[in-house]
Amino acid sequence: MKKAYLIHGWGGDSKNHWFPWLSKELTKKGFHVKSFDMPDTENPKIEKWVKHMEKNISSDELDENTYFVGHSIGCQTIMRYLEKLPKQKQIGGCVFVAPWLNLNNLEPEDTAIAHPWINTKIDFERIKRHTSNILCLFSDNDTYDNLSDSEIFKDKLGAKIILKHNHGHFTSDDGVEKIPEILDFIK
Repeated sequence: MKKAYLIHGWGGDSKNHWFPWLSKELTKKGFHVKSFDMPDTENPKIEKWVKHMEKNISSDELDENTYFVGHSIGCQTIMRYLEKLPKQKQIGGCVFVAPWLNLNNLEPEDTAIAHPWINTKIDFERIKRHTSNILCLFSDNDTYDNLSDSEIFKDKLGAKIILKHNHGHFTSDDGVEKIPEILDFIK
């Protein structure tokens, strides 16, 4: 069975931005879709978010027909979850929308929340053991993401990079309600 796990970003939930559209479209394509509502979304913590995924996804159900789609901090959550999987587990792939490793334009109160996410290393080699099929979507006018991070995703994970024009941080506020490239990638 084809499966997709959708992980929203900081301050989000499973019902905002383009997640309802994607869930509906993947379901039409025969996917079993689980769209998460992560805990304490206004104050995301690595341990809590990764544990939430571990609690709600059995590694036994992961296989080559399994895809993860994340937005913003949800992308890091997926990577940190994949780091912890048993070495032999293979998944179909990941789509990271507005992923980041570094951030711009943070409010002072958000700097403390972002600090562990930015400064806790990610083991890219462990992630690549589970999939080499990764798509990252960036926007040329995202006020939070550093476009230079796209090179890190490309170099460290072999990710395919798509740079969109004027999509901001890929939120409803930026006018983004659909991302057809995700459906093109997950077949």
